[in-house]
Amino acid sequence: MNQGWTYCDRITNKTHDLSVLDYYTQRYPHSSRADWEQRIASGQVLLNGMPTTATVLLKAEHQLTYQRPPWQEPEVLLEFNVLHEDADLLVIAKPSGLPVLPGGGFLQNTLLWQLQQRYPESPPVPIHRLGRGTSGLMLLARSSAARASLSQQMRDRQIRKTYRALASGTTLPDCFTITQPIGKVSYAPLGYLYAATPDGLPAHSECHVLRRNQTHTLVEVTILTGRPHQIRIHLAASGFPLVGDPLYGAGGTPLSLAATCSGSSPVPGDCGYHLHALQLSFVHPITGQPISHRCPPPAMLE
Repeated sequence: MNQGWTYCDRITNKTHDLSVLDYYTQRYPHSSRADWEQRIASGQVLLNGMPTTATVLLKAEHQLTYQRPPWQEPEVLLEFNVLHEDADLLVIAKPSGLPVLPGGGFLQNTLLWQLQQRYPESPPVPIHRLGRGTSGLMLLARSSAARASLSQQMRDRQIRKTYRALASGTTLPDCFTITQPIGKVSYAPLGYLYAATPDGLPAHSECHVLRRNQTHTLVEVTILTGRPHQIRIHLAASGFPLVGDPLYGAGGTPLSLAATCSGSSPVPGDCGYHLHALQLSFVHPITGQPISHRCPPPAMLE
């Protein structure tokens, strides 16, 4: 069991005049209305530090807290390898299955929590993220100066990230570019998720084929932008979703319940796909020296 968690929400002008129950139902749709009603009635939800009821109307600047009791998290592989460490940054190799940030039932069984235990005085901050099912290289800052510099390198597209992916189908061109915009779309289980959408933010992936077999294709992908789930969405949008991806189907949008046959809606943190952050290149934020790391891929992606 973990230690439980307290979720804090400050009411804004956009969310005022909702009832406490309506607020939680809309803000956290992963739980049902009945679940939130029971939590409020049992005293797990406080308004400005005091017990409240489901029908109380919220005003701007009100403070809500939900005191979630301890729960048993899914077991994951918590070990990760540190490939580079100095006073300003870390480069690590994350295993598939380990979430980077809390969410979806994970709190302590996350990379962020493990880093906080290992570096309690100044926990490293991720400069980019990997999906739970994605393995490979991640860059983290250990100082404020490094964080600012590396974040700027990300915005300026100076950090080069190359991945290996196993795509469905065999008719992919030998080399191709994907520029499908990626943005938020409505998705009932979570409220929204990222997918291919015409009015999304620009996204750019450069792809080339390494090997084909009878049903699948091994692809190397260099991304020039860092949109959430970019490679999964881009290859799916091109008609070649990742092998085993439980969420993104052809077109780069969520699979339907009928297609998944799982009885529940898939979410981005579900595993099963094959994606690995193979190579990472950047400029050291303090010394200015170029740094490049490569993380050997798992057998399926060799």
